[in-house]
Amino acid sequence: MSAETSSLAGRFAPQAQPAGSAITRNAAPSGEYIIKLAEAQAVLAQAAAQFAGEDGGPAKVTQASSLGAEDVVISHLINSLKLDIGIFVLETGRLHQETLDLLERFKASSRAAVTVYTPVQESVIQFVGREGQDAMYKSIELRKACCGIRKMEPLDRALKGKDAWITGLRREQSGARADVPLVDTSEKRTKINPLANWTWGDVWHYIQANKLDYNPLHDQFFPSIGCEPCTRAISLGEDFRSGRWWWEDEAAKECGLHVKHEEAKA
Repeated sequence: MSAETSSLAGRFAPQAQPAGSAITRNAAPSGEYIIKLAEAQAVLAQAAAQFAGEDGGPAKVTQASSLGAEDVVISHLINSLKLDIGIFVLETGRLHQETLDLLERFKASSRAAVTVYTPVQESVIQFVGREGQDAMYKSIELRKACCGIRKMEPLDRALKGKDAWITGLRREQSGARADVPLVDTSEKRTKINPLANWTWGDVWHYIQANKLDYNPLHDQFFPSIGCEPCTRAISLGEDFRSGRWWWEDEAAKECGLHVKHEEAKA
C-alpha cells in the first residue's frame, strides 16, 4: 500500500471497540425469527423447484456468496435442505486472507457444488499497469472500472445460462436496500433474497444455533466484507455498509452487482 493510501486509511480508521466475538455482540433473534426462518426455507425450496434443470441438467438458479455472514447462513440452508442449488464465489484477487481461508474450508465442507470465478488475468495486468495497484482511491470511475474487471465480468460468466440467482441482501443493510423484496422479478433474471426480512441479530442467532464457520473479520467489526483495499471496520452506530468504499459519497456505494439495470424482463 502506498504512503498516500496508508494516510487515507489512517484518516478513516475506526474508533477502538470493545472485545468480543460477533456472536456475543449480535446473536439476538427478533420476535418473528421462527416465522422468518420458515419463510427463507420456503423461498429457497420454491426456487429449487421453479428453476430446476431441464432433463437432469444443471439447475437454472445459483447462489452468489461473498462468504459474509448472510451468505454462510443461506449456504447452510441450501445444504441442510439438500436443495439442487449450486454456489459460486467471486475470487477477485484482492480478498482478505481470512476470506480466502474460509473459502477453502467451505469448499471442503459444502454438500452443494462450489464454483470459484476469477477475473481475466490479462485484464487485471493491463489495468494495474495503466492505473496502478491502488487505482480505486483515485476516482469513483476507476474504482468502478476495477470492480468491473474483478467482479462484474466474472459475475456474467457465473450467471450464464441461469434464470435466477440468490443473494444475501437484507432491507436492514442500508437505505438503498430498504425495499428489497423476497423475490425480485423486475429484471430479466430473477433475484431471490431469502433473508430480506431478517435482522442482523437473526443472522447471528442462526450462526450461533448451527455452529457455523464464519469469517473472523466479523469479530473485528467488519459487518460487510469485500476486497481488502475497499473494506474497513466500522464504529458503533455506523451504517452496516459504511466500511465499504468509505471515501466515496453514500450514493455511489455499490460495485454494480446489485444495481438495477434499465432492461425490463423479457
